[in-house]
Amino acid sequence: MSLPTSQKLPEEYKTLPPARRRRKRRMLDMDDSNARAAYLKELAQRIIPSLDFFVFSLVAGVTLGIALLLDSQPVGVLAALMAPFLAPVIGLSLATVLGSVSFFFQSLGGIGIGSLLVFLGGVLAGLITKWLPVTPNTQGIYYTHFSWANFAVLTIGAILTAYLFVRQPKQRPVAASIAMAYELYLPIGTAGFGLTSGTPHLWPDGVVVFAVHLAWSALAGTIVLLLLGFKPLGIFGYTFSTSLTLIGIVAVIVLSGIGTAVFTRIAMPPPTATPTLTPIPSATATLPPPPPTITPTLTRTLIPSRTPTITATPAPTPVYARINAGEFNGALIREQPDPTSNVVTSMLNGMLVEVLPEIKENQGIPWVHVRLPDGREGWILRSLLVTATPIPNW
Repeated sequence: MSLPTSQKLPEEYKTLPPARRRRKRRMLDMDDSNARAAYLKELAQRIIPSLDFFVFSLVAGVTLGIALLLDSQPVGVLAALMAPFLAPVIGLSLATVLGSVSFFFQSLGGIGIGSLLVFLGGVLAGLITKWLPVTPNTQGIYYTHFSWANFAVLTIGAILTAYLFVRQPKQRPVAASIAMAYELYLPIGTAGFGLTSGTPHLWPDGVVVFAVHLAWSALAGTIVLLLLGFKPLGIFGYTFSTSLTLIGIVAVIVLSGIGTAVFTRIAMPPPTATPTLTPIPSATATLPPPPPTITPTLTRTLIPSRTPTITATPAPTPVYARINAGEFNGALIREQPDPTSNVVTSMLNGMLVEVLPEIKENQGIPWVHVRLPDGREGWILRSLLVTATPIPNW
């Protein structure tokens, strides 16, 4: 990217090395309004999204919906690969350093519409779960919760996209943009899936993750552009850079877990409940007293009968089992022993549930009645459980 050459360059400009010459050119003030307008028009042509941007955003949303229905991580990666080049995110950073309010809202509108199309793809996939049985969804939980690994991928992607976009203006850094698409499009699409499917921990968690990731991407891109020599050209640039910095601080606070109590653990990993086994005191049987000794006498004495003693029966020991869904990483707990029944909650592999005595079969497949750590009850396939307490004929 270079500024228009309508300005007269200094004499010492010709003696500078090529690298410093390009930087000097970027640092020139655009006092000429026509030159400034031409420069902003050039930026708009490269960053403002075209029809292809929205078409591929919709395709990425539909692909993500299929990934959530199949609970498939490879198909989720394919959805990020199908996403368009996220130039509007870089547009937010450029608008910040250039101080262009209209350009900022144009970029924000572009990424907003693209994200809405991905969100609608997730909504449609969530509606399908109302009529068709689907596998337990565990991948969506990872898309809609903060983690330092995802945060690192997003930061690297935003930095490389902004840097390569400036250094290589004729080439689009698609690989770096895929990293941003994975951390922006997948959370917002999964939020739409959770809204219509009723799967817990997806809505509105994905919207929170998307908003924080978008703010951090714009902040990282702004820092890169400032280091490359782009300077704010107006008061809006300075004030908005400060605003993005504050947004970045808020994002770090959310990610570090300090604000989890305030935000009721939205977009934070659900805690793994470990039930505490309370020993039940066993009843001690009391032997009846020996019968009285009969003494021969002329007086007729009635022989007292034995008084029966009630013996307490020990309560059965609770039986616990662990969720073991294999490659699915978790399972769904349903209200009834039926794959089309409403979902009570989702449980990750390794979490404990209390096994209740009831076992029912549906089309020859055994379902087990279980009690969750929070007291709720539901049904789960017996094949998805591994008993922590031995059970006869299990």
